[in-house]
Amino acid sequence: MFLMNFTCQDMGRIGYAEALHCQTAAFNALLDAKRAGRQGENRLFLCEHNPVFTIGKSGDAANLLVPEALLEQQGIALYRIDRGGDITFHGQGQITGYPVFDLDCWQIGLRQYISRLEDIIIRFLSLYGVKGERLNGAAGVWIEPDTAGRARKICAIGVKSSRYITMHGFALNINTDLSPFSLINPCGFTDRGVTSLARETGVPQDFQTAKERLSALFAEYF
Repeated sequence: MFLMNFTCQDMGRIGYAEALHCQTAAFNALLDAKRAGRQGENRLFLCEHNPVFTIGKSGDAANLLVPEALLEQQGIALYRIDRGGDITFHGQGQITGYPVFDLDCWQIGLRQYISRLEDIIIRFLSLYGVKGERLNGAAGVWIEPDTAGRARKICAIGVKSSRYITMHGFALNINTDLSPFSLINPCGFTDRGVTSLARETGVPQDFQTAKERLSALFAEYF
C-alpha cells in the first residue's frame, strides 16, 4: 500500500475543452497556494477524449497533413495549446493523463519529472509483456526505437511548467484507433510510426484495469 501525495480523479470520457478547463483551474489553484506559502493539492486527472488533435506551442502547422476544414467534416477538433511538443492525436481507447503537480513536493526538476513519467509508462507496459524504451532527444515511450523502419511510439508526453508546477501530460494508446495518426506527422516525426497496447499484444485490453494499474504506479513514483 502506498500513501498518495496526490489525488487521482478518473474523469471518464470527457471533451478536450472541459478537461483543459479542469486542469487549468487545478494548476492555477496550486500556483496561487504556492505564491501564498500554502500547501496546495496535487492532482492527477485520467481521462479519455473524443477525437481531437492538439498542437504544442513549438509545433509546426505543416505537420497537420490535411486542411482543417477536412477535420471539421470528420468531427475532429483541433486545439493549439501551451504545452511542449508538436502535434498529436487524442481519442477513444487512449488514456490521457494530466498530472498537475508541484515538483517541489518531490524535490525534482522538470527533466527528472519527465523521466519519471517515462519510467511509469515503461513499467506499465512491462505488466503486459511489452518492452517500452526511450528515444534520445524525444520525450515519450517507444517500441523498438533504434530499429529502422520499426520504431513506433506508444506514449506521447508534452508538459507545461511554471514555478515547478506542471500541467498537460501524457497520452498512452491502449485500444486506440490509430488511423487518425495518418493525418499528421505524429509529434513532428516523419520516419517513425505509432502503435497501441492492443496492437502490441494482439488483443484488446480492459481499459478500466489499465487505468487502475497506471494510477497504482503513479503512487509508487509520486
